[in-house]
Amino acid sequence: MAGGWSRDGAVQDQIDASVDDAVKKARSNLPIGPSLERCEECDDPIPEARRKALPGVRLCVRCQSSHDEESASLQAFNRRGSKDSQLR
Repeated sequence: MAGGWSRDGAVQDQIDASVDDAVKKARSNLPIGPSLERCEECDDPIPEARRKALPGVRLCVRCQSSHDEESASLQAFNRRGSKDSQLR
């Protein structure tokens, strides 16, 4: 049941589109190619267990953690949301 000016199913369409966007973003962040033996940023060795667990890994755990924290703080609001919901 949609309310106001939206058609039936519009809310579910927004949810589906948001999930699809998140999946595409996550897939684009997956490493590609062979794993590095040393971190791209700090040049520390990357343990063999990490290289086996994550094929294509390019960062050590410490650098990856700081990279993930920075990415999480830069997330934007949902641009697909209705104008009404953004004004609240």
